[in-house]
Amino acid sequence: MEPDAVHLVGQLRRGALEPCVLAVIAQQPTYGLDLARTLSERGLLESEGTLYPLLSRLRKRNLVTTAWQESPSGPPRRYYHITPAGKTGLAIFTQEWGRFRQAVDLVIGDHA
Repeated sequence: MEPDAVHLVGQLRRGALEPCVLAVIAQQPTYGLDLARTLSERGLLESEGTLYPLLSRLRKRNLVTTAWQESPSGPPRRYYHITPAGKTGLAIFTQEWGRFRQAVDLVIGDHA
């Protein structure tokens, strides 16, 4: 992929990462490493180094809460739970994303 294309894809990934994190956590409380694996498998996360600061920001904005839970295979894990504010934010993003995606598809479709 050309350097400019890599930059554009990176920008898209960064912009969509927060709602994707909320969407995964909304399905079930998740700990950081499992969240990183899920997002990486789907091509949304290239480095764990971007995930943990994002989780911290989500916590400060009251979109997620955390709770420590014992792990059967090691030290306790910090699980992330979506809050009502996080659910609302995710719902708004999902609605807007649909509109945005349609608009982009209309424009890009002219050049595909």
